[in-house]
This record gives sequence, structure tokens and C-alpha cells, in this order.
Amino acid sequence: MQTSYHVKITKDNLVFSAGHFITFAEGVCERIHGHNYRVEAEIYGPLDENHYVVDFIAARDTLQEIVGELDHRMLLPTSHPAIELEEDEREVTALFEDRRWVFPRAECVLLDVPNTTTELLAKYIGEQFFKRIQSRVPFTPQRMVIGVDENHGQWGYCTWQG
Repeated sequence: MQTSYHVKITKDNLVFSAGHFITFAEGVCERIHGHNYRVEAEIYGPLDENHYVVDFIAARDTLQEIVGELDHRMLLPTSHPAIELEEDEREVTALFEDRRWVFPRAECVLLDVPNTTTELLAKYIGEQFFKRIQSRVPFTPQRMVIGVDENHGQWGYCTWQG
């Protein structure tokens, strides 16, 4: 029988409130709305010299840092084929077909995603997590799953295999 290990991090403070909108095929675009998002992480790998998969404190603090950057912001996709973003130091203007929104620059997070779905938010958070945790602890997961809940039970996940 083979042994494997993983940790799961889901804390009450791994939440963020943010506004967004989703576009669908055929030019359909939701109204701007917001969610109280919740984030969790499952990290799989061998035990290190301390008998950890990853240090809980380092992982928790890294996730909290990322979540904090998204909190109380407008999330805008930068790689959507039909949404054009124009920005300067004061404002971000988003254009989609005949719609136009102007937001204060300091209140926006521009994400390199084609849409701000929970699945793609999970991907963004996971990529940021992996990049940032490397500077805190020597760590290479075999597998990682990041989940983002947008509405008390509506989860989107992204999984990486090492």
C-alpha cells in the first residue's frame, strides 16, 4: 500500500468581497454585481524534513495576502476578446459592445483572465500562491487544488499536477 499526504486550508478569514461581471456567448453580459468569495487550498506532496507537506502558517499567510489584494475591488479581465480596458493613473474604463463603465483605478484589480468566473479566479489565485510561497518556504507540490466559492456552495476549482 502506498502512502500519500496532503493538507487542506480553509479558514474563516480567507474571504474577499468583490464586484465583477461575466460575459457569455453571443454578446450577453451580466450586470455588475458582487460576491462574498471564499477560498480554499488543497496541497499534495511528500513530507519535508519537518514532516510537513507545507508549513501551514506560510501557506495561510500567502493565501491571505492574495485574498487581501482582491478584497473590496472591482475584478476586470484583461484578456477577454471583446472587453476593452483603457486605464490611466486615475481611472479604468471598460468597454463591451455598447456598454461603458468607469471605475477608480485604485479600486480595480486587472486580472490576466478572459472572464472573471470562479474557475479562472481559482487559477489566478493558485498561480499567485505558487509563485509567492516559493519565496517563503522551499516547496514543490505534486498536486494543488484551489477552490473559490462565490455563493455559499457554488465552487469553481483549478487543479495543477506536478
